Amino acid sequence: MCIQLIVSMVTTKYRWLFAVGIVLTGALFYASTSSEDKKSIENESTTNLETANQLPQVIKSIRLDKTYSIAGEALPEENFDALERLDREILVNSYWHSSTMLNIKNSKRYFPVIEKILQEEGIPDDFKYVAVIESNLRNVTSPAGAKGIWQFMSTSARGYGLEISREVDERYHTEKATRAACQLIRDYKERFGTWTNAFGAYNMGETRFAKEKDLQHMDSYYDMNFGEETGRYLFRVLAVKEILESPQDFGFYYEDSELYHPLTDGKMVSVEEPISNLGDFARKHGTTYRMLKVYNPWLISNRLTVGPGKSYEIRIPAS
Repeated sequence: MCIQLIVSMVTTKYRWLFAVGIVLTGALFYASTSSEDKKSIENESTTNLETANQLPQVIKSIRLDKTYSIAGEALPEENFDALERLDREILVNSYWHSSTMLNIKNSKRYFPVIEKILQEEGIPDDFKYVAVIESNLRNVTSPAGAKGIWQFMSTSARGYGLEISREVDERYHTEKATRAACQLIRDYKERFGTWTNAFGAYNMGETRFAKEKDLQHMDSYYDMNFGEETGRYLFRVLAVKEILESPQDFGFYYEDSELYHPLTDGKMVSVEEPISNLGDFARKHGTTYRMLKVYNPWLISNRLTVGPGKSYEIRIPAS
């Protein structure tokens, strides 16, 4: 026991002497270092500390150095207020990374269908970006009850020929809802004179837009004062247009294989008789209940009633 105690004391003594030696060596090294080298060491330590507390990103402003237009109508470049409102929306959407990237991916799925219908209906191609602003190209339901990628309220939807029942909601039918949106947009253009005003009316509603137009004695969206949502609306559309037309200019990179493919494959099946269970119908046609709903989101029940003289076209995905 005594021998172990002596060894322990000696070991502790040498450890202490070793530690003192290291401190003295460091002090002598620092004392012999030139003042410039000392300053360099101190600056490097400070820099490393600051870097550790910084976010690894670069945030840049947007250069508004071009002529902007929407639906063929120019944004008034002399209007600093309009440019600042556009600047805000481009910045917000440029740095809203996940949402914007998902919009880019979804655009591959929906734009080919929407663009074709817009062209056939004589509506400017830029109105496809309304669907992005309204729903992020998803069949969502708003707190107010608007549904689908075009966000139709039930009254307007029925007024433009869309069927809504316990089993069917054609606000979720991409082709039919897009046709209805085209008719609505055309009506707004005819009443309010410009496509620019039609954008504002699409967001605010025809009655409220007409009321504000008459109250303010103004003929242009750019000259009217709205609440937060409608005041930002047109500029959000224009900002999304700029980013989705040239995504790499705003730092968004992807491979074509990473985009979401259109849901236009497979075949169409005409249904003229009631379907008591869509799961059985899916199995009969070589697909799953889930895929049947993905390709036909307008089928909102597990069954489909078909009245006399009525028929539906259901898309069956390729196996």
